[in-house]
Amino acid sequence: MTVFFNGQFLEKQAVCISTDDRGFLFADGAYEVVRWSAGHFFRPSDHLRRLERSLAEIRISAPDMAILEDVSRQLVERNGLSAGDATVYVQVTRGAAPRKHAFPPPDTPATVYACARPFTALTEAMEKGVRVICVEDVRWSRCDIKSIALLPNVLANQQAGEAGAHEALFVRDGIVTEGSHTNFCAVFDGRLVTHPVSNRILAGITRAAVLEFCRGLGIPVEETPIARDALADASEMMLVGTTTDVVPVVQVDRRTVGNGTPGPVSRQLQAALRDAMCG
Repeated sequence: MTVFFNGQFLEKQAVCISTDDRGFLFADGAYEVVRWSAGHFFRPSDHLRRLERSLAEIRISAPDMAILEDVSRQLVERNGLSAGDATVYVQVTRGAAPRKHAFPPPDTPATVYACARPFTALTEAMEKGVRVICVEDVRWSRCDIKSIALLPNVLANQQAGEAGAHEALFVRDGIVTEGSHTNFCAVFDGRLVTHPVSNRILAGITRAAVLEFCRGLGIPVEETPIARDALADASEMMLVGTTTDVVPVVQVDRRTVGNGTPGPVSRQLQAALRDAMCG
């Protein structure tokens, strides 16, 4: 596998990351994942702008985003993935320096790593729907930053897997925020409702696309907090994300959603996203 590391294309096994790297020691960095489908990236500029914002929020000097987009394309090509579906993962950390909490000197170069992998869509989950569980949202208060510090997300997703569920929904102060690696939407009386963009959720690129599709399809949209207690009134629920697409939720904890099958809004949005990725 060919990867990109600090300005060079290398074989993955040739990459050597310092044990003093602040990403390794402190999870001091940010990342992004971009989807490749039908011969092109899906909304690459939006993903790279979000990475640039995340880095600015944690005060890491961002690399040239135009170069990163070209690097991402080259990784797809160099790894023979152009004809299929793939993802490109990009990570930037504050670099390598002696371990202490304060920032290293400002001339410390950031560590930049990127790799491309083949991607397989969650076809069965999209067709049949999935079960999710609710867990307490114990994450920090800057969930809008796509930080590599994902331990609470890892633990929540593991808890879901051990419960036989596909995903964990975070609940904070009685409000459903998002999933461990997805955004969350629900349908009430024909309206698609999702948590507003704030420090409590990551502003998903696929989430934004889904809201645009709703407006084009004439589906009313409401960006407002969803109380956990209100989930019983939802006729549909869905998870959305770069590697999730639109996956209907048919069961929350042990409660069936609607009639237990993917609903019409989920189906419309799946089709709209598929068309947009292929266009």
